[in-house]
Amino acid sequence: MIELWGRRTSINVQKVMWVLAELGLDYKRFDAGGRFGGLNDAAYMALNPHQKVPTLVDGETVLWESNAIMRYLADAYDKDTLFGSTPAARGASDMWMEWYQNSVYANFQIIFHQTVKLPHAERSGKVLAQAQEVVCKQFSLFEAELESRSYINGDQLTLGDMPMAACLYRYFTMEIERPDLPRISRYYQNLTERPAYRDNVMIDYDSLRAPEPV
Repeated sequence: MIELWGRRTSINVQKVMWVLAELGLDYKRFDAGGRFGGLNDAAYMALNPHQKVPTLVDGETVLWESNAIMRYLADAYDKDTLFGSTPAARGASDMWMEWYQNSVYANFQIIFHQTVKLPHAERSGKVLAQAQEVVCKQFSLFEAELESRSYINGDQLTLGDMPMAACLYRYFTMEIERPDLPRISRYYQNLTERPAYRDNVMIDYDSLRAPEPV
């Protein structure tokens, strides 16, 4: 039985849950991180010395870093569907996964913290605006790529879509200004029709909100 360690409200855990669901794999998930703690426990540190989530255990295989886990699952259980059957197809997926991680993720997390996680007194309009500027520029690049195809690598969902797609539920539900990106909006609506996306990514994040001042 595959084991996955991490809380459902972690976007990086959600990516892995989504892949598991798309591949139809049975697994057991253990809450860890955030309010559940456990990352400093000796047993967990033996699996993941970096004390983060997610961590995946599949028999003798122990992996951390969400994108590495996603690649492993697709390669091990259904390469042709999500990962691609050729080096060129796999390279295309890797390219977009790395693009999101290197060009979007950090600033998207800043937006989420400034909008949701930080108390109002600790938020900065300047920091939020700077992060939004970066994310909007990168999203515009993604928007342009969707001109002639349904997904980033063609007409089928691949790993190349999943890091970007996993952030869109929060992007479209946070109280922020959003530029008009009709192709990304259509792309997101198509994602919401996938049961695996709805069940594993469209997860309420109210528990992560900073308490309202009394």
